Amino acid sequence: MIKPFKLPKEQREELVRGVQTYFENELDQTIGNLGAEQFLDFMIRELSPYLYNQALADARHVLAQKMASLEEELYSLEVPVRRGR
Repeated sequence: MIKPFKLPKEQREELVRGVQTYFENELDQTIGNLGAEQFLDFMIRELSPYLYNQALADARHVLAQKMASLEEELYSLEVPVRRGR
């Protein structure tokens, strides 16, 4: 389960301003601070699981690449074995 997170005050205020600007520029509507905060909270709740899961998938992909690289490096350290002496 994703635990809810709190944005730092400065980031939250910046995002609220961004929501207000979006509403004004794209929708020709004025939205107050409370409305923008509620909209932001809704979007965070709705998007968080998708963003979290994508972040995990991205991390798994990076980890798999690093593991493959590490495996190649380990194979390169093997010492050749001479047989039949």
